[in-house]
Amino acid sequence: MNSRDLLRITSRTFAIGIERLPGVLCEATTVAYLLLRVSDYLEDNEEMQADEKIALLNQWVNVLREECTVDEIVARVANADVSNPDAIVTQHAKEILLHLNSLPYEVREIIVRHVINSTQGMARWTKIGPNVNDEAELDDYMFEVAGRVGYLMTQLFAWYSLFIRRKETEIMPLAREFGLGLQTVNVIRGMRGDFDRGWVYIPKKFISAMGLSSEQLFDPEHRQEALKVLDMMTDKAERHLLEALKYVKSLPRWQHGIRLGCIYPLMFAIRTLAVSRRNAQVFESEAKITRDEVKKIVFDSTMWGWSNTWLDRYYEELSVVKK
Repeated sequence: MNSRDLLRITSRTFAIGIERLPGVLCEATTVAYLLLRVSDYLEDNEEMQADEKIALLNQWVNVLREECTVDEIVARVANADVSNPDAIVTQHAKEILLHLNSLPYEVREIIVRHVINSTQGMARWTKIGPNVNDEAELDDYMFEVAGRVGYLMTQLFAWYSLFIRRKETEIMPLAREFGLGLQTVNVIRGMRGDFDRGWVYIPKKFISAMGLSSEQLFDPEHRQEALKVLDMMTDKAERHLLEALKYVKSLPRWQHGIRLGCIYPLMFAIRTLAVSRRNAQVFESEAKITRDEVKKIVFDSTMWGWSNTWLDRYYEELSVVKK
């Protein structure tokens, strides 16, 4: 199975954007995404104890440093449940690493450095445990798993584009916000599933401010208070996504493929946030947008994503909660 196939089985929505990136950027981002999926699988695996996860994450770091082979990790997941696409990706880690080694040296260095940093952050948070106390801790976790991805992508773009290279220092803080925005939406849309597996990413301070415990947050008897906690999270997500919009608008209009690679996930996140806002259903199941909405966002963005004025209007349009 090649990298493109692995990308598509892991995430069709991310694949839509990645496949619009030009040339080697598409290849590089595909490889980086898949390497991070291996890290995510080792972090999220429900069949492993925390100590084993930490050990495997650290071993994965050593593989990326070329200090050992990936054979032991691949053998460890040989019989994993392949209903989880990340397990399939991890089983093909050797092929992904071969693809990595075919990329230009500067590109490999950017990818490896950021994937190592993110993986080490995941190991640190696996050791800390399944709860965050306040917004600062949530941001710290989200930076490790998503903000660093914003850095990775920006440096790949800067390697490819002289225009972006000249703006790299200016837009790097926005890259972090982009990552945090997407991850905050992920936390909101997946809060029920996370709770069922023993993780609560909603800050304890947000929950306790409404007089609730983590368990009561998901109890229908406390739905009104829980919705106020949800309001805190959706407001937070919107603050990050507004900064992400600035990031996209800073990218050159004539490099439409790079812009689309960022516009698609941003607009998907904006629409998912609108679907989640004041929606009690998010405490019962994962919030999703429809396939028709995905298709419309892709079509509209492809046609008009070169225009910053249009992006502002479309952001507002997608943010409207339809009754």
